[in-house]
Amino acid sequence: MGKFVNSIVEFYEFCEENEVKFVDFRFSDIKGAWHHITYNLSAVTEEMLAAGIPFDGSSIDAWQPINESDMILKPDVPTAFLDPFTADPTIIVFCDVFDIYKGDLYEKCPRSIAKKALEYLRESGLGDEAYFGPENEFFIFDDVKIKDEINTAYYEVNSSEGEWSDSAEFVDDLNTGHRPRTKGGYFPVAPIDSMVDLRAEMMQVLEEVGLEVTLGHHEVAQAQAEMGIKFGDIIEAADNVQKYKYVIKMVAHLNGKTATFMPKPLFGDNGNGMHTHQSIWKDGRNLFYKEGEYANISETARHYIGGIFKHAHAVAAFTNASTNSYKRLIPGFEAPSILTYSSQNRSASCRIPYGSGEGSTRIEMRFPDSTACPYLAFAAMLLAGLDGIKNKYEPVGPMDEDLFELSLAEIRKKGIPQMPHTLREALEGLIADNDFLKPVMSDLFIDTYQHYKFETQVWPDEARPTAFEFKSTYSC
Repeated sequence: MGKFVNSIVEFYEFCEENEVKFVDFRFSDIKGAWHHITYNLSAVTEEMLAAGIPFDGSSIDAWQPINESDMILKPDVPTAFLDPFTADPTIIVFCDVFDIYKGDLYEKCPRSIAKKALEYLRESGLGDEAYFGPENEFFIFDDVKIKDEINTAYYEVNSSEGEWSDSAEFVDDLNTGHRPRTKGGYFPVAPIDSMVDLRAEMMQVLEEVGLEVTLGHHEVAQAQAEMGIKFGDIIEAADNVQKYKYVIKMVAHLNGKTATFMPKPLFGDNGNGMHTHQSIWKDGRNLFYKEGEYANISETARHYIGGIFKHAHAVAAFTNASTNSYKRLIPGFEAPSILTYSSQNRSASCRIPYGSGEGSTRIEMRFPDSTACPYLAFAAMLLAGLDGIKNKYEPVGPMDEDLFELSLAEIRKKGIPQMPHTLREALEGLIADNDFLKPVMSDLFIDTYQHYKFETQVWPDEARPTAFEFKSTYSC
């Protein structure tokens, strides 16, 4: 699809052609959540687009203190695209956050961190471009109910596709009985696949906002789906994740549904991942490709994998950023937590997809999920991979057997490292192992990030009794 505008002049021309009324400036916090501020187009001057827009940074979680709250949003004008959902024509512009006190890109701004990671790659001489291709899976439910109080905790999600709906009474329709069943959702046609038209609408809207969509399909779990989006450089790919999640949620919402990228919303069925394809290029050459080697991957690619595995616990703090993430990373649900690599083998945490040549050779990390802030997740993997290249870390592998069949004892006997089992373990890994991040992420950012995740995820989760705990211990 490409860019809609390339300069400030083209920005105004585009706005005039599309009768734009409002400009929506958007930025991401350390959770990856999108925030926005909307201006009348008449109030948006060329000077504002060039110099930036002031805002209050103290009102964003884990950002600035109240006594140093003034910050600047720096619009990245070539990212502009029309919002397909607003009643009045509105153009959205991605922004970086600028720190007026230090006179530099803000050290806690995820998009700025990803930009610094790309700059670090280039300065290192190890590559010119880092390409990322995320695959964000999601669920579409008909209804969700949540209750979390001192004496009760409760959630319920519903879908007409769920096998729990076999005996349900539908007000406006008959119960047809056509359902994918647990782990039975991969590629069935309608009527078992009930989301054909909804996915088609999502694909068309994604194209409208500038994403190149290659495919859409039902995923393995009940009510689960995925779209295939063309890869991009580290910034473009992360920007595309933000667009993708916005479009998926909004199209579902406007159709009376609710979409979630939560890693494990259903007990006993597959979860949502963000499999991430990666490669590094220099002087127009794919440094991950070497014909004749295992799966045609080079020593550089192997060492890049080794770096991610070496720092996997710290990396997981960014790629698997919620307590729910680790409910997905358990055996039996196609979520790889065993740190080895393999050609075409989806049970390994790093798969080498089938590729016909230099242009398509890449690695695919299969453990990340969409609770990650994409800018931070991609930057953390890139920095770990570069550390692996510099230090020539060798990953365990290749292993072409079905790793999902191995018992925990067998995994330990073979000496295969594993992903952390909880977010606490990942954050403790980040605290102990973060030097490889230091060229890009500051001490203040790393300290802020791990404290924020402990305070908003780990401690609240660990403090709450669950229904399973009542079921298993109430009568003890």
